[in-house]
Amino acid sequence: MKDKNPLVSVIIPVYNSEKYVKETLDSVLASDYQNIEIILVDDGSSDNSLSIIKEYEEKHHNIRCFAQANKGASAARNNAISKAGGTYILPVDADDLISKGFISEAVQILVNNENVKVVSPTAEFFGDKTGLWKLPPFSLNLLARRNMLSCCALYQKSDWERAGGYNEHVAREDWVFWISVLKDGGDVVRLSNIGHYYRIHANSKRVKDRSQKKQIIDKINDLYPDFFLRELKGPLRYNRSISKLVNTINNIINKRTIFINPQYKEITNLMLRLRERFDKEGIVVYKGRNELKEFNVGEHSFIIKSYKRPNFINQIAYVMFRSSKAERAYEYAEKLLHIGVQTPAPVGFFTERKWFLFNKSYFVSLKSECPYTYNDLNKYEIASKDTILKVIGKTTAILHNNGFLHKDYSGGNILFDETGEKIEIIDLNRMHFGKIDMQNGCRNFERLNASCEMLKCMGEEYAINRGFDKEKCLELIERYNKKT
Repeated sequence: MKDKNPLVSVIIPVYNSEKYVKETLDSVLASDYQNIEIILVDDGSSDNSLSIIKEYEEKHHNIRCFAQANKGASAARNNAISKAGGTYILPVDADDLISKGFISEAVQILVNNENVKVVSPTAEFFGDKTGLWKLPPFSLNLLARRNMLSCCALYQKSDWERAGGYNEHVAREDWVFWISVLKDGGDVVRLSNIGHYYRIHANSKRVKDRSQKKQIIDKINDLYPDFFLRELKGPLRYNRSISKLVNTINNIINKRTIFINPQYKEITNLMLRLRERFDKEGIVVYKGRNELKEFNVGEHSFIIKSYKRPNFINQIAYVMFRSSKAERAYEYAEKLLHIGVQTPAPVGFFTERKWFLFNKSYFVSLKSECPYTYNDLNKYEIASKDTILKVIGKTTAILHNNGFLHKDYSGGNILFDETGEKIEIIDLNRMHFGKIDMQNGCRNFERLNASCEMLKCMGEEYAINRGFDKEKCLELIERYNKKT
């Protein structure tokens, strides 16, 4: 049976609030709901705030105070909630007030309605500005464009845990938090009675956040691109009110195709904002005609390859007749794995069309565990060199037996580990398919820098696995490799 009188943890972050925190505590203590605890975290105040809240702690059994080095309001809230024992959480800022009956009314609604996630009060400004805080009825679509919920609202602690707490790296953390809690559903109830009194003064957060508008929007777009795509057809724009209209037009002009392997859903947010984030983030692995970057998401490391924008003719061809390089790289990786040839696991691809012409494409794979390329065989003393060369010869034969001809079969595109047990083939977008005879098969070794001994090691294994005459096969390989 659901507890009809659950414990409510009132959370108050405190920073240089000596002028106001007594009023705030008195308003909470005056609540007609008695089963509450009050947890305060002083966030490195330089005034008498900590002394004041400690005095209240000594006088009231249900008040607990903690202190931390200055980390911001979100960190202080998270710290306090981590120590909370309540079923429900009510954040209250240290310069605000709540009404006597707010908690009682909000608890009753949450206890009696399983679908309700948040109970928000009607709020009123006081201080440098007065009057009712007029907010529209709640909807997810509107929440995508603006915060319409007071930070002082009652919700379940389990939802804080599910949301991963308050984001400690972005301003307007209350807006970000409500998106995280509500983006997948749940009802919101706004009480008609005034339950929250929001103090406006020069240092209040509502005033300071106005100067950070662009940074806030950029950050939450990166955090919740799936939410904004669903609600606004694309990212939140700086002119927030016309976001959906702008995105609808942009989607016609600049069409994006995004595919993600279902096994790697954790990369969804990055993929949805890949065009914007690739230039700003990631560790550069290689930069030339194309660019490779490493991104770490969750437990995995991913390699993302950005292909150079094609020439005008190919911009038309990729729209009308051909798959993009990124799409082909994904498709061919799956084909290689199917025939038993190893390649880093394909994760997804991103393509973009602009004004009816092809623009950019990106291919995403898991980061390879192989630390070496074929070219390293000529740089280092590797004990398993002969084993590695034989496996390369056998792997090449498997490719050709299955009708796969890698047209960029160079030393940098063959990876291996120290044991020689694992060989991976990469850079797959230039792959041709069809019957491969001895001559064309042997020609495929032409870009591998090798001594005669190395060619013999690979060539004999290749000939055995293709059923070719060893001597004739090796003669062709050496000729194409310009060793004879």
